[in-house]
Amino acid sequence: MYFINHEQINQRIQFLAALADASKQLEEQWAKGTHDLVWQLAQERVLHLAIETVTDIGSLLIDAFILRDASSYEDIVEIVHGEGAYSEALTETLLQLVKLRKPLVQDYVDWNRQELNPLIPKLPAAFEEFAGSVRAFMKSELE
Repeated sequence: MYFINHEQINQRIQFLAALADASKQLEEQWAKGTHDLVWQLAQERVLHLAIETVTDIGSLLIDAFILRDASSYEDIVEIVHGEGAYSEALTETLLQLVKLRKPLVQDYVDWNRQELNPLIPKLPAAFEEFAGSVRAFMKSELE
């Protein structure tokens, strides 16, 4: 029998909805041309929290279903995808997202703050698909 921490997974899935809303606001600000330093830093934080949330959920699934240990953030996404939890297209988006972790947390001085990151407009739909896919995966694994 598997132990799935539904509460933690659901909290994080709900948090993705807040990040999706923030992504939409960021996109609107860039479209208006009013993206000062505070908005630029907000974008970085949204991306960073998105990475952490997606990988937290992946790690919880890996632990719950006793999957192989992950060696990196990218590996978390790939392991869960390999179990059939989400589509190939979503996997590509999630991999692009988690690859931003190093630039965001280690190379932040060189981060291009002036541009809207191309993932920002994709995140709301990706998070919606991710949430549905994770819920469906958990349900199918428990049947």
